[in-house]
Amino acid sequence: MCQGGHQPCLYCHPHGYIRMVQHLIEVCLILRMGMDDCVEALAQHAGIQPLVTLTVWRELMKENREFFQAYSPATSQNSPTSKMLGILSL
Repeated sequence: MCQGGHQPCLYCHPHGYIRMVQHLIEVCLILRMGMDDCVEALAQHAGIQPLVTLTVWRELMKENREFFQAYSPATSQNSPTSKMLGILSL
């Protein structure tokens, strides 16, 4: 629940929380981070659950298919998180 911190709460302000996660993923993309690195960084530094990051990443991939097709060769497609994302899309 809300702790009164600076970040939106997933339960109290889900739209704001998802927008924040999307913004942080976009920062990771600018830094040329792969999905695994992004998931790990957001979990460690922002306290965002990996499943939330993966879900938002997946939606970004749907909305920006061409970008991610071009971006993907620079990142690992055989990573454990990539495999988990594939399972989530079933």
